[in-house]
Amino acid sequence: MIEAAEFVEAARLRGFDWYAGVPCSYLTPFINYVLQDPTLHYVSAANEGDAVALIAGVTLGATGRRGVTMMQNSGLGNAVSPLTSLTWTFRLPQLLIVTWRGQPGVADEPQHALMGPITPALLETMEIPWETFPTEAREIDAALDRAVAHMDATGRPYALLMQKGSVAPYPLRPGTEIRPRRVPCTVARASVARAAATLPTRQAALARVMRHTPPEATVVLASTGFCGRELYAIEDRPNQLYMVGSMGCVTPLALGLALARPDLHVVALDGDGAALMRMGVFATLGAYGPPNLTHVLLDNGAHDSTGGQATVSPQVSFAGVAAACGYASAQDSDTLEGLDALFASAPLDGPRFIRLAIACGTPEGLPRPTITPPEVKARLMRHIGALQEKP
Repeated sequence: MIEAAEFVEAARLRGFDWYAGVPCSYLTPFINYVLQDPTLHYVSAANEGDAVALIAGVTLGATGRRGVTMMQNSGLGNAVSPLTSLTWTFRLPQLLIVTWRGQPGVADEPQHALMGPITPALLETMEIPWETFPTEAREIDAALDRAVAHMDATGRPYALLMQKGSVAPYPLRPGTEIRPRRVPCTVARASVARAAATLPTRQAALARVMRHTPPEATVVLASTGFCGRELYAIEDRPNQLYMVGSMGCVTPLALGLALARPDLHVVALDGDGAALMRMGVFATLGAYGPPNLTHVLLDNGAHDSTGGQATVSPQVSFAGVAAACGYASAQDSDTLEGLDALFASAPLDGPRFIRLAIACGTPEGLPRPTITPPEVKARLMRHIGALQEKP
């Protein structure tokens, strides 16, 4: 058994100062320790996949900084998508600390009976090398060095499987809070509902966003599907990243980047289908989102890139959700002038949100980006000064 401080301080020396995850009783000492150290950062995510994407965003904006994602192994299922199509595809490394509930030979609850035995194979199937979490202080440095060496060589995650009783208890002082809750804002409605035929197109909306996001001071992260492809088709700029896969993860990715880089204005371009997939992240953005984060949700009520199947977004007030979750401002609009007003507004004490109703459809012959995900990531990191070039 080790003390939480022994591992966390050894990790800090190697650049690990960001933590995100979903609690497990095995992880309690770590979370309590990190929460009570003002020089470390902990984000409590709504689910494990959001935590993976958030730490990926920290890595995207970091210069020599690293992040740790913590979860119970039952949560690996929630994290499969970003681990296989975000961190693996874009080469955004992070250290995973996964608790080994249901480990063979260790009595546990029935819900862990299957996941326990298959956890190592699941990690291996995702091409994530792993070892057991160190239980002796003398083992910590070597384990971290192996993790860092793999992350630096491949740009991909490394996992430590934490067994029961690996870390000694660490108490949480009474009154320790993750973050004060904001008072819900009022939803601003920029216009009345318009006929579908008169709604702006996605292309027009993206072109208007680009007017307000000069490469020198902003980063634009576009959701998977036609959003990223249309943004690329309008103009391929070095401050843009086009998501592939990991649907719904553009907002936690943007949150991680905005938290790590308060000097940048980070704009997340979301879609109604993607937002519906991971609506829990609205609460995380409302609680932790900084003033340099803007969330733009383009809502056409359809999964456009897969044939136009309807979503349930007409039943949802996304701006109402954002307001209730603690965003600093939330707007509902169906005109491009709504975007102009959003970007012209003065900075507030938290993230801004707009849901913009747009028309279905996309231009003929829409190209796919020819720049690969690792290339677009490296270009963006180089553009914002976050890439350490090898001599």
